[in-house]
Formats: sequence, C-alpha cells, structure tokens
Amino acid sequence: MTSQHAILTVEAHRDLRINSARDGALGDGQMCCITVPTEFRAVQSAYPILFRLNDARDRYTALAMFGFENGENLFLDAGTWDAGYRPLAMDVQPFLIGGGPDDDAAKQVHIDLASPRIAADGTGDRIFDETGQPTPYLERVAEQLGALDEGYRASADFFEALQRYDLLEPFTLEVTLDDGSTNRLVGFHIINEDRLASLDGAAFAELNADQHLLPIYMAIASLAHIGDLVARRNRQLARG
Repeated sequence: MTSQHAILTVEAHRDLRINSARDGALGDGQMCCITVPTEFRAVQSAYPILFRLNDARDRYTALAMFGFENGENLFLDAGTWDAGYRPLAMDVQPFLIGGGPDDDAAKQVHIDLASPRIAADGTGDRIFDETGQPTPYLERVAEQLGALDEGYRASADFFEALQRYDLLEPFTLEVTLDDGSTNRLVGFHIINEDRLASLDGAAFAELNADQHLLPIYMAIASLAHIGDLVARRNRQLARG
C-alpha cells in the first residue's frame, strides 16, 4: 500500500478518527518492528529482541519479534494484542514524525492518510475534540512519538559501542513445530555473552556510564521469549 503522509493539522483533520483495534488488516500483520534501547526494558517483558545489519548503510537496528515469517504476528488474537506492552513503533500507527531521524529541526506530527486505521464510518478515537483541541489520545501519541524519536537518535551511540567491543554475533534459529514443519529465523544478530563477560572492568564501567549496559542485559534476557513464540505458533497450529 502506498503511503500518503501529511502534516497533522486541526484545519485538515478535525473530524478524523482512528480505529484502534488490533488486526492484521489494520497494519499489525508484521513479524517484527523497530525498537530502541531506551524501550528495551519494556519490550523484553514479552518479545525477543534481535539485531539486524543494514548492509547498505552499515548500521544496525534492533527489532522486537512477533513471529517467524513475513506477515506473521503471533500476538494478534480476535481483535486484541495479547501482550501487556506494545512496542512504540506499532502503537503510534498511523502517526509518525516528519523529517529524518538525524534532522535537528523541530519535528511535527504527521499522519498516513492511506492507513487502514483511518476510520471511515465515524467510529474510533477522535484526534481533536469539538473545540479543535488535541484529545488525550493524540496527546499520548505525541508523547510516544517523542520518546521513539529520542530513543532512535540516542541509539547510534549504543550500536557504536556494540561494534567497538565486537559484542554482536550472527544468529540463526531453526525450530521444529508440533506438526513437523520447520520455522527459521535467519539474518539476525544477538549479543555475544561470552565476549561481554570477557570485557575488563574499564570497558564495563564505560558501558555503564554511557547507559548501554542495561539495554544490553535487557536484550539478552529477552531471548527467553523465543520459546514463547514457539508455543504461540504451536497453539495456533492446534486451533487450525
């Protein structure tokens, strides 16, 4: 689907409403989304966090994983998202911040007018109230967008530290499900725990002082949820 981004204004969008149900047809059918280190503590409560290298830009991104294949979100269940926390990149849709993430200019809230979340039947969450003021819903989204933008901008130092200490290693997972089929995750990276443990005290102190140590351990802890993804996939298979 082609995006149609526009700066959000009360003049143009006073009557818009947003469908906040959770469904693949509304854009939630994704196997993963971008997450940022400042969010890792919340994300690791439910999702594995893996890293992927963008070869064209020689830059890593962190991803919260929802499934094993494109279009698979194992947390969707009858119009709800079955987890206590949704990553910011999913929760803010169909809103985004205009401008590049490395742009220091003042940011504005944009909306994707082509999003299936734009409610056409008069139902859903209002963006502006009858007087043209932002609703609590829009105020919450604006805060989330700010947190996501700030986290993304700060993530460059985090990934630079991971590369400086060579803490990322390739990761491939192959899982045999209850029906005998095989699911694979390929092309990702995880924290190399042995290499992390071998760092000297000065390196640990530096990582801690730069506030990188906590998200590193959160990413490691999140890998326990890979088993949860497998269990969710098997339950889905059992239901047919």
